[in-house]
This record gives sequence, C-alpha cells and structure tokens, in this order.
Amino acid sequence: MKKQRCEKRTNRFLVSGQRRWKTVLVLSGCVLSGFWMLPGPGSASETNTSPLTLEQTIQLAMEANLNLKAAKDEIEAAESSRRVARSFFFPTANLSYQYQRNDDEFAIPGLGVITPQDRYTFAASVTQPLFTGFSIQNRYEASKMRLEAAQVGEGLTRQDVVLAAKKVYFTLLRAQKLLEVAQEAVALSENQEAVAQQFYKVGMTPLNDLLKAQVELANARQELLGARNGVDVAKANLNTLLRRPVTEPVAVTDIRDYAPLTSGLNECLETAEEKRLELQQAEVEVALAEKDVVLAKKDLYPSVNLSWSYYQEGTDWDAAGGAGLYSDASGWNVKAVASWDLWQWGRTHYGIQERLSRLRQARHRKAALLDRIRLEVTEAYLKTVESEKAIVTAEKAIEQAKENFRITQERYKAQMAISLEVFDARTLLSRAMTNYYNALYAFKIAKASLDRAMGRESQE
Repeated sequence: MKKQRCEKRTNRFLVSGQRRWKTVLVLSGCVLSGFWMLPGPGSASETNTSPLTLEQTIQLAMEANLNLKAAKDEIEAAESSRRVARSFFFPTANLSYQYQRNDDEFAIPGLGVITPQDRYTFAASVTQPLFTGFSIQNRYEASKMRLEAAQVGEGLTRQDVVLAAKKVYFTLLRAQKLLEVAQEAVALSENQEAVAQQFYKVGMTPLNDLLKAQVELANARQELLGARNGVDVAKANLNTLLRRPVTEPVAVTDIRDYAPLTSGLNECLETAEEKRLELQQAEVEVALAEKDVVLAKKDLYPSVNLSWSYYQEGTDWDAAGGAGLYSDASGWNVKAVASWDLWQWGRTHYGIQERLSRLRQARHRKAALLDRIRLEVTEAYLKTVESEKAIVTAEKAIEQAKENFRITQERYKAQMAISLEVFDARTLLSRAMTNYYNALYAFKIAKASLDRAMGRESQE
C-alpha cells in the first residue's frame, strides 16, 4: 500500500513539474554515488612538504630532543669522573717555591747564621698511596657503575623519545582520517540539503524535513571545525617534538596496515623483566649502595703513604745557599707514613649504619619497580588486545554500514525512503568509519606503549 501511495503521489507531481523532478533525481544520484571520491587531507594540493615516514620522525625527534642531548652529556661527565677516580692509583708530584722575610737575622758566633733575614726555599715531592682501606679501588669501581648508569639513562631517554614520536605520529594520522570523514559528511549534508530544497519546492516533502536537513548540515559543519582543530593541534605537537615552529607545514606518510599481537601476557612479562632498562638502573643503584657501605668502612683500617722529598734553600732567589748558613743548603728524604684514627666518637659506626639503610632503600625501590613494571605491561597488553578486537568489530560494522547505505540508496531511488533516511544511513557509515580509525590508531599507540613497557626500542 505504501508503494502504491508513493507512485500515485509521484505521478501527480510529475504532471506539474516533470523537469524539476528529473533534476532532483539526477542531483541526488550524483551525490549518493560520488561522495566517496572527495579529496581528503594530505592530498598534493594541501602541502608541498615531503611526508615524513615513522622512521624519519623518530630519527628527527632523537636529533632534536634536548633530554637525549643532556643524557649524552651525562655520559661524558661520568666518563670524566671515572678517569678522575683512576688517577688516585698513581703517584702525585708537587713543586713549591717559598720566600720568607724575617724581622732580623739570627746568628751564633762560631756557628754562623741560624735564621737569615731572607730565605728562599724550593721543594719537590712525590707521594704514592700504598693502602687506603680499599677506598681507591672501591671509588674507581663506583665511578664505573655511575658511567654504566648514565649509559642506561641515555637508553631510557631514547625509548621515551621513540614512544613520544610514535604517539604524535599516529595521533596526527588519526586526526587526518577523522577530518576526511568530517569533510565527506559535510559534502553529503550540503548536497542532501539541496535535494531537500528541491523536494520541498515541488511539494514532495514537508518543511520540517528541510529544516532537519539544514540542522544536520550545521552539525556536520560544527564537527568539521573540531576535526580541523584536531589536525592543527596534532601538527603543532609533532612540530614541538621536532623543535620546529608550531605553524610549520608538516605531513606524514599514512600507515593503514597493522601486525596483530602474537605474544601472550606471560611472554611480555618475561621480556620486560629481561630488557627493561629501569631494572638495570635499579641494579646499578643497589651495587652503588653496596660500594658506599664498603667505602664507609675505610676508616676501620690505617692508611699508608710513601713519599720522596727534595728541598733546596738559600738567601738568594735561586735558593742556592748562602755564606755562613747554618743548615744544609739542600737535601732529600724518603718516608713511609702510616696513620690510623682510633677514636672518632662513633663517626665511622654511624656512617656505616647510614649507608646500610641506604642499601635497604635501594633494594626496596628495586622490588617496587619490578611490581610497577609488571602492572604497566599488564595494562598495556590488555589495552592492545582491546584495541585489536575493536578493529575487527569496526571492520565488520563498516561492511554492514556500507550495505545499509546501499540498500537505503536503492530504496530512495525507488521512492521507498525519504532523503533523511539516506542521510541517517550515511551518518551510520561515518560513525563506523570514525570508530574504525579510532580503533586502528589506538591499537598502534597501545602497541607502542606495550613495546616501551617491555623495554623494546621498536621503530615499527
């Protein structure tokens, strides 16, 4: 019955406005069959800049990142500190030159000058530590550990930069895809509104259908503004990461394919415990704390130094001696000096206790870090699995939405559906496409976070 009523109404209006009716059908048919061919963002006309690949983006981010540069400077500083610690193994040499002016010359008859008024002294000495309570060896080993910690810190910074680059890269791709969907929705809404205008003019639809089409067009344009703003913000974030002006044109290469997650949760946890650099850093901190305990015990032992000294003195500037000078003009000596602090009011004891407490703290931090890493891996893994399932669901929804749109389009051509039903079908398709892109790039970001949680520096 509905189809018969539609046919009667169509014939009635064709008698009075056949040419106008044909125009509406042609216009609507062009809209429904050709809206997919609209150009989206990232086309050649949008920017002349060469699009960046993910690998290029990561490389540029590493070159520009200030934290990574600071980490490399920290490695150089730690290496210099190691060389300083190594220098304490070797003897030290000292030279000194002294001039002394007394108020008066002191002399004893028959013995000569005891204290000249002017005295010049030149001295040289070489000192070699023989035993320092194992402090030199332990300080050197601690400096090597600090160098290792600095190298681990540089690796951690690299992983953070890789993750940040992936996030801004995929966020920009997602924003561009959502902009394409919003542009297509606006284009269809504009043409659908024009069709509604024609239907209303020939009296085939009531005014409220036209008003609904106009409201939907306004909503689509509003969503388009938000999508454009999202692209601009994503580009600004990428430029900021690369330390470029925020308004500089930038383009990235699209990545639509994805590799499904094949690892299980237990495998991811094992990989994290093996490769997470934070755990290596925590182990170095524990080892350093143990070295500090040993260093605190150095005062329990005596220290022994061997030194050789040469001196030369005189009443002239070249310290060459003087007439009647009582003491020898030059001489040398070799001595071994052992010293041992026997009582310091518990200074050594409490120093050892302090460092033992620091050692326990370092071990507690390492255990807490391991728990936190396991939680991070679990959360990242579950998020990745969730996003991957969402991709499959969204793909099926797109197929269903496309079929629904095709059926609605055919019904519209046969006047079995109104224009807003076509618009609703297209809205469902736009929503399905939006959900797909959100799921796709959410999966890529979640996968990057999982790689970081497992301590892998993957650039895929």
